[in-house]
Amino acid sequence: MPKRASRKSSDLCPGNSAECRLSASSSRGQASTLTTSEHAARLPAQDDSARVQPRGVRPRRPEPQAEAAEVVAHVRVAVEKELPSGWRRARLSDVVRQAQPGFASGKRDPSGVVQLRMNNVTASGRLDWSLPTRVPVGAGDVEAFRLEPGDVLFNNTNSVELVGKSALFEGFGEPVVFSNHFTRLRTDGEKLAPEFLAAWLLERWQAGLFRNICHRWVGQAAVQRERLLELEIPLPNIPEQKRIAATLKKQMAAIERARASAAMQLRAAQALPAAYLRAIFTSREAQRWPRRALGDASEIVSGITLGRQPRGSLARSVPYLRVANVKDGYLDLSDVYKIEATEAEIGRLRLRSGDLLLTEGGDLDKLGRGTVWRDELPECLHQNHIFRVRFDMNQFVPDFVSAQIGSQYGKAYFLAHGKRTTGIATINQRVLAAFPLMAPERSEQERIVNTLHAQQVRVERMRHALAARLTEIDAISGVLLRRAFNGDL
Repeated sequence: MPKRASRKSSDLCPGNSAECRLSASSSRGQASTLTTSEHAARLPAQDDSARVQPRGVRPRRPEPQAEAAEVVAHVRVAVEKELPSGWRRARLSDVVRQAQPGFASGKRDPSGVVQLRMNNVTASGRLDWSLPTRVPVGAGDVEAFRLEPGDVLFNNTNSVELVGKSALFEGFGEPVVFSNHFTRLRTDGEKLAPEFLAAWLLERWQAGLFRNICHRWVGQAAVQRERLLELEIPLPNIPEQKRIAATLKKQMAAIERARASAAMQLRAAQALPAAYLRAIFTSREAQRWPRRALGDASEIVSGITLGRQPRGSLARSVPYLRVANVKDGYLDLSDVYKIEATEAEIGRLRLRSGDLLLTEGGDLDKLGRGTVWRDELPECLHQNHIFRVRFDMNQFVPDFVSAQIGSQYGKAYFLAHGKRTTGIATINQRVLAAFPLMAPERSEQERIVNTLHAQQVRVERMRHALAARLTEIDAISGVLLRRAFNGDL
């Protein structure tokens, strides 16, 4: 049977976290300090998040209430000194007049009412209307769950990373309701401006608060209504709240435009390699190259079968590649399994530098994906769902063949000849062997590979630069939000 090494995860949170956070955030410009109620919410949740609870079983609170109260009292003295002049702290329960969850609906109705779902709230705190879901809703439910301008939607259930996303509803051209994965917050307008609340929730989400206080179970996390309403929000007066929210809205819009521009440039950079391949293998020059069946130009071998019983001499454990290890243009060797194989099997299936590895199936857009083996491991076999293609190195450059098969020319062939089932396509060895391989002179293959390599280096530089720019833009967003709620905006 295949084997894999077991891995031990380290603890994510050290002890005395309250004191550590206080000392780390004593100066302006650092990550904002958790408020009194946020510490109170976090304390009983620390051990809950370290293990998976059986479905339907309420996690045990590991810390006594007296101990939690003592830490909360200690934190209160420190954080209250940090409020700007004229600000105060208030529990959400004292400034929010309604906190109502939505309703679940598994049905769809093209003529129904728009229902906002988790995917409609972006990571930047906006509502995305590009993919609205319409559901059948009775008049009574429309009245009970209809959103009004100024409502704040808090995403109470999602993945651990995304739970707590929030957005301000500013109106729509027709009635809109919301799913049970949201809590609708309506503020007391004389105490809390809804746009200020939405911005504060976004800052708290970016700071990781909701990831820390949520209850977790398999695949999901939730922030309970009571925990949410226990949180304390720093409040200036209403005119100042509205000024801060308006300033943030303007600045965040500029950040969003910059981010969209950088993201568009990154997508364009990511599309360049395919464009380079298309330019080469659909050129007039390529049309004149001689063609050979891949099976005539190489040796094609399927790999080792799992679950078989080794015969003859004693077997030993060796690494082998699975489909999950072979990507489109590269190898992922972060998790390599081992298998028992005989010396005869090892001698026959051991990979050599320059072998082209191709998968036999998968999603339609990944059919025939592969890359070149470069002796990344001293000894390695391959599974039977991976084909090994071995060339006469005096006639072919493996990277040239790999690029050709990965181009639109190669993908079109496999899509046309692969066997399809629902969402899956496969190729067999016969189809692979019949692939019409463009076979120019080896010197021309080398020239093309060198050109592609130089282009790839430039693309990678562009990708890294644009990815770094996106990271910087996201960091600016966090800085602005922290400044706003430190009274520095």
